Amino acid sequence: MSGDLPEYYFRVRENGAFVFRVDTENRQRRIEMDQIAVVNTRNGEIRPQGARQLSDEDMTAIRGWMEERQAVLAERDIDDILRAVDYLNLTTHWAQSRASDEQLEEVTDALLLAMHDLRSVLVRKKADRLLKD
Repeated sequence: MSGDLPEYYFRVRENGAFVFRVDTENRQRRIEMDQIAVVNTRNGEIRPQGARQLSDEDMTAIRGWMEERQAVLAERDIDDILRAVDYLNLTTHWAQSRASDEQLEEVTDALLLAMHDLRSVLVRKKADRLLKD
């Protein structure tokens, strides 16, 4: 089992991760995890834990993980938006075919405001892109 473990473990948190070095080469043959850094994927900051100095190998592993993590999060963002499009279509079908007057009264204003806000942003961003070209 110990040969299969990665050298680093990243405990994911809201804006990054805590970075641990995984050690299985000890007398008790236990898995030990030593926190070596805290990373912030939003601003790219890498802070060593305490007075620790990170090696080039540590920095390479951390930067590699950060790049992979940012790519995963970007993919999730697009997937979430495409799911929102599906939800809008399902909501349209619900409003047209199954919603009662009371249900429509409960959600119409919130939906109209959210859709108006979204449309305004999308139109403005589309115009900006067209003017840039």
